[in-house]
Amino acid sequence: DVQLQASGGGLVQPGGSLRLSCAASGFTFSNYLMRWIRQAPGKELEWVAGITSDGYSTYADSVKGRFTIFRDNAKNTLCLQMNSLKPEDTAIYYCQEPPTKGQGTLVTVSS
Repeated sequence: DVQLQASGGGLVQPGGSLRLSCAASGFTFSNYLMRWIRQAPGKELEWVAGITSDGYSTYADSVKGRFTIFRDNAKNTLCLQMNSLKPEDTAIYYCQEPPTKGQGTLVTVSS
């Protein structure tokens, strides 16, 4: 069965950076589109970024130019580099092999 475990979250000041990772198992990772999604306190799930099996990436307007999604198919790992973080980026971040999402990691952006 599909297992996805995100890590790398934490507390960071506005303008700071974090890198999230997601360890994937139970499926042929290299064959599948992968996504990062997030859920802010009191809000619905929001798509953040996606990457196809061959590396084509897309981003939500709210993170474009600040976040970078990438993958290492040899290590079955999905990553999200987040720069210039804002308080509104505070959320639990999940990696997703649609429609399955794994355990999330909390990112808090605050001074």
